[in-house]
Amino acid sequence: MKEQKIPVAREGVPFIFFAALASLVLAALDYDFLALLALVGTGFVLSFFRDPERFVPVEPDLVVSPADGKVIGVEEVIDDLFLHEKVYKISIFMNVFNVHVNRAPVAGEVESVQHVAGSFYAANTELGALENEYCSTLLVTPGNRRMAVVQVAGLLARRIVCWAENGDRLRRGERFGLIRFGSRVDLYLPLDAQLEVSVGQKVVAGDTVLGHLA
Repeated sequence: MKEQKIPVAREGVPFIFFAALASLVLAALDYDFLALLALVGTGFVLSFFRDPERFVPVEPDLVVSPADGKVIGVEEVIDDLFLHEKVYKISIFMNVFNVHVNRAPVAGEVESVQHVAGSFYAANTELGALENEYCSTLLVTPGNRRMAVVQVAGLLARRIVCWAENGDRLRRGERFGLIRFGSRVDLYLPLDAQLEVSVGQKVVAGDTVLGHLA
C-alpha cells in the first residue's frame, strides 16, 4: 500500500499549487478581481482535497462507511459483476463539498482491483450506476467474508484513484483511494450482514457504522 499524506491528499497538491500560483501572479499584475477569484478557487481546491483524520470504531465485525456523503440507495440486488450472488448494495453519493478520500469498510485482504472504462453520466442516476467508469476493490475479511467497494466516476469526476493493490492487507478505516470531483461509492455486502443505515442518511468515511457482519 502506498503511503498517503495528511491532512491533504497527495493527488491534490498540484491543483492547490497552480491555483495558489495563479492567485499570486494575478495579484502581482494588479488584476485584483481576478486574483480574488483565483484565491477563492484555491480555497475550494484545498477544501476538496482535505483529508482529515477519523476515529474508526474498534468493535469487531463492524462495517463502516467507505465514503463521506449521502446514502442514495440501500437494496438487495443480484450482483453479476463482483461477488456473483445476491447481496446488499449501499450507494453513497459524494458532492463536491464532501471529503473525497475513500476508506476501507472492513479489515481484510485485497483480492482484486479492477478499473473499467465507461461513460461520465451524473453519478446519482441509474444510468450513471450502469454505464459510468468504475474501479472495484474486492476485500476478503479474516473470517473469509467477501465484499466489494466500487468507486464510480460521475459527470464531473473524471479521475478515479485507487492506492490499493492485490494482496494488500487493509485496516478498517484505512485510506485506499479517492475520486475527483464529486461521485459515488457502492458497497456490496453479503445478505446475512445486519444493516444499520437508511436512504437519506449522511455518512462519514471510516466513522459511520453501516452495519455488522454476522
